Amino acid sequence: MVHLTINQKPVTVPEGTTIIEAARQCGIHIPSLCYLKDIHKFGSCRICSVEVEGAKNLMASCVTEVREDMAVRTNTKRVRDARNMLYELLLSDHSKSCLSCNRNQSCELQKLGETLGVTETRFKTDSSRQHVDASVSITRDLSKCILCRRCVTACNQIQGVGVLNAQQRGFDTVIAPAMGLPISKANCTFCGQCTVVCPVGALKETDSTAQVWQALNDPEIRVVIQAAPAVRVALGELFGYPPGTSVTGKMAAAMRALGADDVFDTDWSADLTIMEEGAEFLERLTKYMDREAAVLPMITSCSPGWIKYIEHYYPEQTAHLSTCKSPHMMLGAMAKTYYAEKKNIDPAKMFVVSVMPCTAKKFEITREEMKRKGVADVDAVITTRELGAMIKQAGIDFHALGEGTFDEPLGVSTGAADIFGLTGGVMEAALRTVYAIVCGRNLPFENLHVAPIMGLEQVKEAILRFEKVLPEYESFEGKEVHIGVTSGLAGAKQLADQIARETSPYHFIEIMGCPGGCITGGGQPRSADPEVRAKRQAALYAEDEGKSIRQSHENPSIQALYTEYLEYPGSKKAHNLLHTKYVKRGTLEFADGFPDKKPPASHKDGHTRGQHRPQRLTDDLETVRVRTLEQENERLRGELAEMKETIDIYKQVISDYTGKSGGK
Repeated sequence: MVHLTINQKPVTVPEGTTIIEAARQCGIHIPSLCYLKDIHKFGSCRICSVEVEGAKNLMASCVTEVREDMAVRTNTKRVRDARNMLYELLLSDHSKSCLSCNRNQSCELQKLGETLGVTETRFKTDSSRQHVDASVSITRDLSKCILCRRCVTACNQIQGVGVLNAQQRGFDTVIAPAMGLPISKANCTFCGQCTVVCPVGALKETDSTAQVWQALNDPEIRVVIQAAPAVRVALGELFGYPPGTSVTGKMAAAMRALGADDVFDTDWSADLTIMEEGAEFLERLTKYMDREAAVLPMITSCSPGWIKYIEHYYPEQTAHLSTCKSPHMMLGAMAKTYYAEKKNIDPAKMFVVSVMPCTAKKFEITREEMKRKGVADVDAVITTRELGAMIKQAGIDFHALGEGTFDEPLGVSTGAADIFGLTGGVMEAALRTVYAIVCGRNLPFENLHVAPIMGLEQVKEAILRFEKVLPEYESFEGKEVHIGVTSGLAGAKQLADQIARETSPYHFIEIMGCPGGCITGGGQPRSADPEVRAKRQAALYAEDEGKSIRQSHENPSIQALYTEYLEYPGSKKAHNLLHTKYVKRGTLEFADGFPDKKPPASHKDGHTRGQHRPQRLTDDLETVRVRTLEQENERLRGELAEMKETIDIYKQVISDYTGKSGGK
């Protein structure tokens, strides 16, 4: 333990604790901006600077660890003056469009100004960054970027993708993909984790609410709105409810109050997904048990961020993916076919809106594979945050709403569907049904939960043993199925690398693109609660356990769907409507003006448990490296010439502010 004083108050904390955390533990608040507990500590903004006895300069408390007998002062005039000046300098290079910014009143920079008591800046400069880069999923407004680098940490260290990094230097620094590529041309998976950690309005989901409002206001259009499992345990946070509060009924009522003609539940199609995915896994596993060629491990396909990741970085492994569409795409397909036929509705006049916790879903609906004869399964995706904004725009008192219900038949669901929103949930739902089909009875686990794959660990494992199987699955008797579960793309890389090395021990893998699963997707409400993931997870398990039917194959609405329309899981009709294919994108997608990517070498997917990755496009990579080095070299020559002048300017600004003589 380390003993120190903070503002003359004795403090004892474990070795390795930073000053800012030590201060928080003893009830002393140190203002900060770029710091994000357990995620990002970089010290770039210096707002958290404090005085340390014996130190010549102020110290950034978010990166400075405590030491024995350290004496820290957090609120001296020197500290306050420095913080105020740093804040004013940040404002001088920041967009002033606060009233029209979607982060107005939830902006951390704005809140910091209130804390510091600074309302304007005396420094007038030309903004260094004005560019807006919009993709179908994520919009980057560089005029609002404060260079805190939280998004860089989320993209590189949390997700392990590395699309966003600091480019150029000094006043010209921007956070962007390499070579200034627009985010739509980079290998971005659109997971949206960067939008969750951004403290200002520089990163956000690309807005789709205008498109939805237009459809709602058109009397000729029949609007269908569906909501994903994770939305119901997070939406309430936008209206002051504690994290983890389930607002399923109010959510359904709100969607109807917005003007939706049909309010459906993505949980219904999650049950449908289990039927199709379970049948597909059993088909592959049966071939494997019978020593026939089969592609294993099979990997879940519900997460579009994960799908885009494998298409970019492991394109040779797409044969391992389940061919099932994600649940909301299945519901869109069924709404425009099965439901439309039952109700005698023209599908061309239907507009399906998905409320998702995920920004990658916005890209997913634009894929050509998700269209039939040019008609999209889903027409618009809005995030949980966007739904909250629409409810407020419509003047709906969320707290006063009664408990609404979903419309039948696409609104009936089981508990297994609710847990789709959390890591391990899709796998558990699948195992409940697969085991029941093979053995004719329920999973032999307490409360139907597969305990080893519950929780928030990055990689989880389980083994399921088949015993006393039904006669048609005789080859399964006494056999074990090895299960792998991960969330976050860093974990996905770990399991994909095992497949590439032919060392994967698994038969069935669940991968979700966001850490913790959909409960912390890129479109969910931003939360300062460190336990938000655990609280949302607990709420979904409670939803599951609170239902009378908790296994997908027991959903009477799904049973009726197969009897009336699809025949059986995996039928030809089911494949045409509910299954998809994938694109081998590779790791290089150039912007206009760059060399076209060479066609990939032909590669035949082998039916084996592991496959080697093909050789990278060496020539293209070399071209990129050369171009990058040339650009970097050119920038450095110019920047070195300007460096001394820049330093002198900052010294003069500091000198003018503090009233001291110019620095040397």
